[in-house]
Amino acid sequence: MLGVAHAQEEGAGAEVAEAVQEASTSPLSDEIESLKKKALELNRDLLILEEELLFPANTQVMVFLSLDVGAYFRLDAVKLHIDDKLVASHLYTPRQNDALSRGGIQRLYIGNIKTGEHELTAFFTGIGPDNREYKRAATVSLEKDDDPKMLELRIKDSTANMQPEFDFKEWQL
Repeated sequence: MLGVAHAQEEGAGAEVAEAVQEASTSPLSDEIESLKKKALELNRDLLILEEELLFPANTQVMVFLSLDVGAYFRLDAVKLHIDDKLVASHLYTPRQNDALSRGGIQRLYIGNIKTGEHELTAFFTGIGPDNREYKRAATVSLEKDDDPKMLELRIKDSTANMQPEFDFKEWQL
């Protein structure tokens, strides 16, 4: 009797495995996979649309930060103000400073501003010549039109006066 019950269990196990195999290749599982793909595509499209709505090209401003050499200045922090309003701030680690000094560029800010005249001011703190605390600012006036604007905030070494220089450069799109 025990042998018959064991044989029935093995037969039931084979039937379950067969049913699982059939279900995994059934039209229903194909339809589920198709729906998953469509959901992923829809999610991607929604993310793209959301970014376009949040950052329309006619109001978009992007600010990037670069560091050239870095012999006269080690960056600790930067704060970016647009029209006297703080819009971005960042503290830098030694690894980030190293990456910037090797040619890296950091996206410091991406956002929207109205068309018209605006003032961007960046405040820098760090260690300057002779290992002393160093604080400087750079300001630029920006005429925002219907096109997106991209600015590079550059920290360069000036070997002529052995000091760092801070300036903005507008990228042409």
